[in-house]
Amino acid sequence: MRIDITGLSVEVAGRRLVHDITLSAASGRLIGLVGPNGSGKSTLLRCVYRALRPTAGTVRLDGRDLHAMTAREGARLLAALPQEAGTDFDFTAAEVVAMGRLPHQRGSGRASAADTGICARALSRVGAAHLADRGFLSLSGGEKQRVLIARALAQEPRVLVLDEPTNHLDIAQQLEILALVRGGGGSPTEPAERPTVLTALHDLNLAAVHCDELHVIAGGRIAASGTPYDVLTPELLADVFGVRAHRVRHPESGALQLLFDRLDTPPSPPPS
Repeated sequence: MRIDITGLSVEVAGRRLVHDITLSAASGRLIGLVGPNGSGKSTLLRCVYRALRPTAGTVRLDGRDLHAMTAREGARLLAALPQEAGTDFDFTAAEVVAMGRLPHQRGSGRASAADTGICARALSRVGAAHLADRGFLSLSGGEKQRVLIARALAQEPRVLVLDEPTNHLDIAQQLEILALVRGGGGSPTEPAERPTVLTALHDLNLAAVHCDELHVIAGGRIAASGTPYDVLTPELLADVFGVRAHRVRHPESGALQLLFDRLDTPPSPPPS
């Protein structure tokens, strides 16, 4: 499912947080948003998953205005993992994941055997099946994150919006979750097509490896767009992030990777 964000701006308390952003994500692509803290990434994503109504502009899914859809219709198409997500009530992990099936349920809203199976498979796919009967509030930060990702997968969306999905995860879990999302995490059964994914990431190396395209956001505006190799240049990283970057290739995969120094660190002398 294609995402088109057109002329999107957000103003809060007289302050413009996002300025006239336009970007698209083709169906099945993994699109990354990167930028410094406070640059507007989360504000933009909140407009996409309808936690915030933009001051101007539109978000469209396959040409349809997302904000004109009913809540149920939108939730059948799009699932979100906000940066600060959770629950104040001590549901079990299985009950939290089951919330992802609510947009698909009718009448009494009681879970069917099919719903229960979808939720169990979603927990298994994120490596959290053993947490099913644990109280959500008793879980560690990483365990909570995996349960919330399972809830999004159980929703069987065609679009996934993820705000820092690797928060609280160790490095192995980060790689597993991003590979899962990239490989077709939209359905915990056997997904016929990849979901379209729009995600904010802090780790530029993860973004370089896993994203098809990147949009660099600075000061609420898009500073650069393109493939990770085209976007993550030393010049842009110095200008936007204030770091000196060295571009290298992964010795096995050949993927772009970045090494960083402080901008005021003098260059190392060449080896003798």
